[in-house]
Amino acid sequence: MILEELSEKLQEIKVKNTFLYFITRVLKPVFKKSSKVMDKYIFKVYQIDVVDEIQKHLHELSQEQLSYLAAKKTELQEYDIITDDTQKLFTYQMTNNAMSFADVVNKQLKSQPPRITSLEEIILNEELWAYCVGFHIKGSEWIYTFRKILSGKVAIDEKEGNKKSVIQKAIRTVFGTKSQKLELIQGETVNLDKQIDCIFYDDIFYIAKKTQFEQIVGLEEEFKEQAKEVLAVLEKTKMIEGLEVLEKQIEDNPSIHRKLVRLSKIGNYSALNTNTISKMQEISRLHNEKLKVKNDKILIEDEKDLSIVVKLLCDYYKKGEVSGKSYGTFAGEKLD
Repeated sequence: MILEELSEKLQEIKVKNTFLYFITRVLKPVFKKSSKVMDKYIFKVYQIDVVDEIQKHLHELSQEQLSYLAAKKTELQEYDIITDDTQKLFTYQMTNNAMSFADVVNKQLKSQPPRITSLEEIILNEELWAYCVGFHIKGSEWIYTFRKILSGKVAIDEKEGNKKSVIQKAIRTVFGTKSQKLELIQGETVNLDKQIDCIFYDDIFYIAKKTQFEQIVGLEEEFKEQAKEVLAVLEKTKMIEGLEVLEKQIEDNPSIHRKLVRLSKIGNYSALNTNTISKMQEISRLHNEKLKVKNDKILIEDEKDLSIVVKLLCDYYKKGEVSGKSYGTFAGEKLD
């Protein structure tokens, strides 16, 4: 399996060939309305010099994580927006991809990213987005691992005007092994986790944590925009009352974005009419659900109603042709 292969390659890489990079995100100064959301940001890569101890630590942690994932991820599957199986390792091809993040792996990491000596150099004007550990095998062959950085994992001492005073939202401390006392941490700090969200090798992402991967490359925000487009189409059909419940869920609940993107691919919603609604009522009754209908229109009054409507439109209910058994899943590939 690919993870075992990468784990073996990593074991052969010398610690000195381990490099740490920070990735930042900044809004493009000019962004066309017609452009995709995942193309509205510029991602920048910076190399950070680290002491030998951290270099060794990153190398060992990455080996541990790859070995752990190789034992846990039992099956390879091409990335699918709706599937979320923790036992599977998802693959995502980045060759010739138009999204902004493609520039990170296709160009910036392959060149010599600029070095920085302070987080403050970048964090005041750019959003610290992820960090990457690069392992140089030979020539142009590299393994890269990525981890999303949460805002709470970063702290810098902010200077107010010309004053030297330090503004901190929290006191940063560490327990000193020599003093055996809780000590203040001065300066800039970033937590480097033991986890790996995804691995990039030979133009393919191998995804261990699907949600974090979607955040890193910008898919998550694109899903939200596509969900809004589905809402707009449903409004135009004038066959559903209570779509404000869906509108609120799009803003508050990212999990519904994937289902609506799935719906947009199936295309079962743009020609919604009374015949379709009657069929939906019939299917809902077969599965002990109640689709609310008023004046020949679907009625959504709460989140439960919304869940039923989304399931029906997404062909959630499926039947095995051999066994005749019924299944409930948003996943699946249409067969011609």
